[in-house]
Amino acid sequence: MNTKQTLMAALVAVACATSAQAQCLSDAQAAELVASYVAKTPAANVEGLSDADGACTRAKVNALLAQRLGKVVGYKAGLTNPAVQKRFNTDKPVWGKLYEGMVLANGAAVDAAFGARPLFEADMLVRVKSAHINQAKTPMQVLEAIDQVIPFIELPDLLVQAPPKLNGAGVSAINVGARLGVVGAPLPVPEYRAERYALLQALADMQVSLTDATGARLGGGKGSDILEHPLNAVVWLAGALAQEGLAMQPGDLISLGSFSPLLPPKAGLSVTATFDGLPGAAPVRVTFK
Repeated sequence: MNTKQTLMAALVAVACATSAQAQCLSDAQAAELVASYVAKTPAANVEGLSDADGACTRAKVNALLAQRLGKVVGYKAGLTNPAVQKRFNTDKPVWGKLYEGMVLANGAAVDAAFGARPLFEADMLVRVKSAHINQAKTPMQVLEAIDQVIPFIELPDLLVQAPPKLNGAGVSAINVGARLGVVGAPLPVPEYRAERYALLQALADMQVSLTDATGARLGGGKGSDILEHPLNAVVWLAGALAQEGLAMQPGDLISLGSFSPLLPPKAGLSVTATFDGLPGAAPVRVTFK
């Protein structure tokens, strides 16, 4: 190889190394994100991240959030609805951690400015019964490893100055916007297999709606809008966590994703989520002040 060829090879190697270099946010940048989260002020946008960059940044943000928010009580599967994926220019889900204090009682009154970029959406939680959930490959296997299905209005916070510029990795970097949520009455998973099959079908077929105090529909969707069955979000999450050496534990709460568009709150707005076709599911309500 002559000198010119050697130089060209070196330049190519440098270019490849540069393009492959992770753009994970620095410790200082992650600290600035968390400071904005705590202050409820918009943070600088996180742009141009790869999936690996987003995961790296999320890990730094989670470590800092744990110092302020305490115990992890579960996980949030986000971007599990193709319509929401499209909004963030991605074709795959992401995940974040839920911390104690994030989950509020049904009927809660919440400041409309509960975050830097506050939103609300119709969601659902499940509670882990068995660590076997981490090996689940089907919705039925998930159902056999949970003991509660819980109607939920999630109150995410997209945190950054320009949320429309976020891609999937950027959403991951901000811990998938986990901030608050309002829980309804839990539904126990039935003991008998035939009843479990009925619940499994109901979860896929249910019609989820958000309405205001006048009954006007604000948004909604069908159970199967989430990865063809909402419990597939848990199947996906188990695999994603395993890739990072993590696992769901008994008692963990798992947020499945959005059945509705992400909508902005305003003071005086009262929102009710209903889960029609899911036997025993009572409405969930939140009021913004």
